[in-house]
Amino acid sequence: MILNREDAMTETSIIYGKNSIIEALEKSEREFNKIYISNNSRADVKIEQIKELAHKRGVIFQFVAKEKLNALAPEANHQGVVAQIAPIKYVDLDDFIEANKGSNSSVVILDGVEDSHNVGAIIRTCVCAGIKGIILPSRRGVLINSTVEKTSAGATNHISIIKTNSLVNAIQRLKENDYWVIASDHHAEQNHYEVDYTDMNFALIMGAEHSGISKSLLKMADFRVKIPMLTNFNSLNVSNAAAIILFEYVTQKSKKSKK
Repeated sequence: MILNREDAMTETSIIYGKNSIIEALEKSEREFNKIYISNNSRADVKIEQIKELAHKRGVIFQFVAKEKLNALAPEANHQGVVAQIAPIKYVDLDDFIEANKGSNSSVVILDGVEDSHNVGAIIRTCVCAGIKGIILPSRRGVLINSTVEKTSAGATNHISIIKTNSLVNAIQRLKENDYWVIASDHHAEQNHYEVDYTDMNFALIMGAEHSGISKSLLKMADFRVKIPMLTNFNSLNVSNAAAIILFEYVTQKSKKSKK
């Protein structure tokens, strides 16, 4: 998991948990300062893997008392290992657009999603579905934090994460670069599987847990889609809804590649 400091100018963040640190050591280019390991974890297989990876990358690790780990990552299930690491680097939107020119590209936009578990789950789904990037608002929503990192299972190391001050401006920029904008809206008339996702650049907007997508963003959508349900029960959790729509895209793409 990753625990970002609230101050945007902070030079280091804290990550904790065996799998999160292994993933960061293997996949992330972010610079490590030091890894702290519990005195009681020396015989653990994953701790040995962390030590080996740290040695290969030239990262210092130190055995410390559990109290030191608790102070570094308070109220966290750190599993006996905590690391100081450079904060995540958000990608500039124009750089993302330029890097993904020449092939069908895809991005998910989160409009005010406030639950860190949902954000982490959506990022994990995006990586599994081959989505190129995810756009997060710098305000009115969740950025990368400890819960997001844990829930994503390290997926934050495998996708471009873009932070923007204005989702309206970001969407307009995408539209100017031939992205079709799709809004997930349970009031829509069109079902999510009626859109052909495979032959276009697309940006999928997922809305906040309670209020959905803002009206200003809905107006910018080229398609509004819903997930059909057999009952009148309340709408799906946003992370579940994102997974259903994105894996419709995966299904369509897989079928097309077999033709």
